[in-house]
Amino acid sequence: MTEETLVEEARTKAVPPVRPWPALDLPGVAFDPVLSALMEQGPVTRVELPGGEGWGWLVTRVEDVRTVTDDPRFSREAVLDRQVTPPAPHIVPSRGAVGFLDPPDHTRLRRAVAPALTAPGVERVRDSARLMLDELVDDLLANGPPADLTAEVLSPFPVAVICEVLGVPAADRQGVHAWTRLILSSPHGAAVSEQAKEEMGTYFAELLDARADSAGEDIASLLGTAVARREVGLQEAVGLAVLLQIGSEAVTCNNGQMFYLLLARPELADRLRADRDIRPRAVDELLRYIPHRNVVGLSRIALEDVEIDGVRIRAGDAVYVSYLAANRDPDVFPDARTIDLARSPNPHVAFGFGPHYCPGGPLARMEAELLIDALLDRVPNMRLAVPPEQVPFRQGAPIRGPEALPVAW
Repeated sequence: MTEETLVEEARTKAVPPVRPWPALDLPGVAFDPVLSALMEQGPVTRVELPGGEGWGWLVTRVEDVRTVTDDPRFSREAVLDRQVTPPAPHIVPSRGAVGFLDPPDHTRLRRAVAPALTAPGVERVRDSARLMLDELVDDLLANGPPADLTAEVLSPFPVAVICEVLGVPAADRQGVHAWTRLILSSPHGAAVSEQAKEEMGTYFAELLDARADSAGEDIASLLGTAVARREVGLQEAVGLAVLLQIGSEAVTCNNGQMFYLLLARPELADRLRADRDIRPRAVDELLRYIPHRNVVGLSRIALEDVEIDGVRIRAGDAVYVSYLAANRDPDVFPDARTIDLARSPNPHVAFGFGPHYCPGGPLARMEAELLIDALLDRVPNMRLAVPPEQVPFRQGAPIRGPEALPVAW
């Protein structure tokens, strides 16, 4: 037996077993026990998700997550041509969507909307976002306690902001929001999700066409003019607009988890009230800590054999990354399971990494900063109106967060 054969056999024996990974509806901000077990098993494991057949690789360390997400040998676009187990049954890949594009097409499409989503573009809407938030908090205080913070502030605020950035008229915002909820809701099934996505896509196609000659700075104008100049295709532009709109629901859920933590652990909120200077770092720490989603997001396909941590991933294999696990990597984050509001540095990957880094990340971070300032300063004695374990969390959804957040003051 040759040395090469012995080495290959050793690698084969080292291949981890396939572990079923159900999408559990977990209480509060509890960390997924299956993911914890996978992290203990090793940095590269194999999982079978509930949404389909087959298995995929899972990487959990920060270094490996960055490798997979930033290495052109791992392709999102190749997912479209393979039967890959999806993260949820209703997640159906669509050709031309920005989430399934690789550079240079992905880069070209993201460049079209960069002026609205880079730091300067986000700062342009900070004042208007603050005004919209102040009006919501005014109404919250006027209506008096008890209140559902999700319904009165945490849900309408991101919808208003992303619609402002996208250029969606105020009269259309509730309809667009309703489509978003259907797209992200597993219990309704794939058919309802796809119909909602199609209807939202038709809406944005018409909006982009109406903005083809616009000189506006909103995303619909930027995409409409880019389509008119043939710099991007209509299907690509619509897919990006839909993705950004859906992102508002993720912002609601993230902020819901943040405020659940701050109110369930009043010492954290008191610290932020007493020390405004640490609030920007606290936002990063809360983003690092909260379990943003159930299971994992979209996979990538290895285009050639790649070795990660001594494990050979073969060409054609599906590979998933867990940003949640990476954000608990003990080699990068000391006391990773502890919330340290002053943690610095904090190289979390809550918004992803590489070319598919969340385009709305800077906007979402700005919204979290504004919410913490407004609610902690203007409602200084806000508290949960029910015990923490009685706060209802979303069921059967890929993005985790409170369905309602009952508060009093």
